[in-house]
Amino acid sequence: MSKVRVATMWFSGCSGCHMSFLDLDERLLELKEALEIVYSPLVDIKEIPEGIDVALIEGSVNTTEQLELLREMRRKCKILVAFGDCATTGNIPSMRNPIPRDEVLREVYGDGNPPGMEEGEVPALLPQALPLHAYVRVDYYIPGCPPDSDRIWKFLSTLLKEGKPRLEGEEIRFG
Repeated sequence: MSKVRVATMWFSGCSGCHMSFLDLDERLLELKEALEIVYSPLVDIKEIPEGIDVALIEGSVNTTEQLELLREMRRKCKILVAFGDCATTGNIPSMRNPIPRDEVLREVYGDGNPPGMEEGEVPALLPQALPLHAYVRVDYYIPGCPPDSDRIWKFLSTLLKEGKPRLEGEEIRFG
């Protein structure tokens, strides 16, 4: 039996969703039998591979680089999951949205240009920080800030056993 090929990504957020994933603790050993992590900030793989079954993406889309990576991941995966409240709603990163982008940059960097901004070394800041579904089709959502490890476990184990995850009741609560 071939393993389910899983990728994870981290955009604008705090990495709390990935920390909750690691909080699966010994259940990670059970998952290891059924899935293979083929791309993630948790492993040292530089290129997004083809043939990904499930992609868990944390954080809102805040830069042009993140938008390109999101679109590439959508092309290369069968199931794309908004992983946590930032990916689902924009959450904390989207608090900058009412402020014009140029004002945000001026507040952070002063009157000078941010280092590397003119040369294109730093990815350009998008006008707003938006959830994943603003740019691509999202198949499933795992809410929570961050989602607790039991919610992640239920989502993944149900997906592996039944081919379709199911979250209900308290498991679909935000925050």
